[in-house]
Amino acid sequence: MVPDQLPEQLRSYQEQFNEIDAAIAGAMDRWSIPVLRVAVSVVFIWFGALKVFDVSPAADLVSRTVYFFPPEVFVPILGVWEVVIGICLLYRPLIRLGIFLLFLQLPGTFLPVILLPEVVFQTFPHALTVEGQYIAKNLVIIGAALVIGGSVRSE
Repeated sequence: MVPDQLPEQLRSYQEQFNEIDAAIAGAMDRWSIPVLRVAVSVVFIWFGALKVFDVSPAADLVSRTVYFFPPEVFVPILGVWEVVIGICLLYRPLIRLGIFLLFLQLPGTFLPVILLPEVVFQTFPHALTVEGQYIAKNLVIIGAALVIGGSVRSE
C-alpha cells in the first residue's frame, strides 16, 4: 500500500465501522425494551412461582420481615402478586398496571435492610450477605421498571 492511499483506506474503514455500529445500535434500540420487559417478567413470574409452591429460598427472609402475618398465608399471596406483575409486563395493555403493582411491592423488599440488618450485612454498611445481594438486585429492577414505564407511550 502506498503511503498516500493510507488516509483514504482508513476513511473507508471508518465508514464501514460507522455503518456496522449504526446497524447494531438500531437493533439494540428496537429490541432493548421488549427484551427488558420479558426479562423482568421472567424474574417476577419465576420468583413468584417459587413462593406460591413453597420452594422459595427467600420465604424465610419474607417471613422474618413481615412477622405480623402468618407466613403460610403471606408468602403465597406475595408470590401470586409477583406472578401477576410478571404477566402484566408481558401483555402490553397491562404494562401500566404491572408497573403500578411493582412499585407498590418493591419498597417492601428493602424492609430487611431496616428490620434485619444482621441478615443483610456481614459488615455494615459495605459487605452484603447473599440475602443482602438478593435485596440489592432490586435496584436494577427499579431502574428497569422506570425504563419500561417511561416507554409505555412510545412503544
